[in-house]
Amino acid sequence: MIKISIVSYSNTIPFLYGLNKWHFNNEINISLDDPSTCAKKLISNKVDIGLIPVVSIKMIKDPKIISNYCIGADGSVDTVCIYSDIPINEVKNIFIDSDSETSVKLLMILLKEYWKVQPNLIRIKIKNEVLLQKKSTALVIGDKTFSLKNKYKYVYDLSSIWKKLTGLPFVFALWVTNKNFDNKFLSQFNLALSFGVKNIQEAISFFDYKFNYKANLEEYLNNRISYDLDVDKKKSLTYFLEKLRVNGF
Repeated sequence: MIKISIVSYSNTIPFLYGLNKWHFNNEINISLDDPSTCAKKLISNKVDIGLIPVVSIKMIKDPKIISNYCIGADGSVDTVCIYSDIPINEVKNIFIDSDSETSVKLLMILLKEYWKVQPNLIRIKIKNEVLLQKKSTALVIGDKTFSLKNKYKYVYDLSSIWKKLTGLPFVFALWVTNKNFDNKFLSQFNLALSFGVKNIQEAISFFDYKFNYKANLEEYLNNRISYDLDVDKKKSLTYFLEKLRVNGF
């Protein structure tokens, strides 16, 4: 049995649909986890494949990227944002959602190179809905952002800011393993992911009972999330990881 850890956000609905509908003959077992747990499970060999935050790759022994699909965005993503009632240049403290280290590292780069400010970063575990005190600021990621729409005066989309800074899309998570799989399985795995990405409306309908959010998922999955790990995303990934190295983040 091949154990797979997938991020439990709605942006993975196409992947889940493809893996559920493809003919794996009970070869796979899927667990839904937050991004940091996906990485921890792969690092500790509790799973064989993980959809993990890109900054976690360096923590894995002999990592292999096994798919041409990812969780990415080319411009605004809507679900990795800073929410605040004051402008970013006046912010003293930012509460940061610890679910994904990639988003935190991206924020650190943008604070230094785009906004050129140095607020304190305070790690917290943000629940399904975060209620911020007046003049407080938070980085919130994933489906938790759906309930925050139109509630704050300032919303800074980190993927959009990265695009302004670099001219490139951004990659949040990749399909990674530290095991060796035969080409037949890897081919079927990628065909399953492709099937899901090409049938987003059917995927949304299939999981409607599970992802019951007041959000336009069809718009979000088709026009905000970008699933192909193309040349520009690979270039962006290399550039992002180099930025982390140079800055010591």
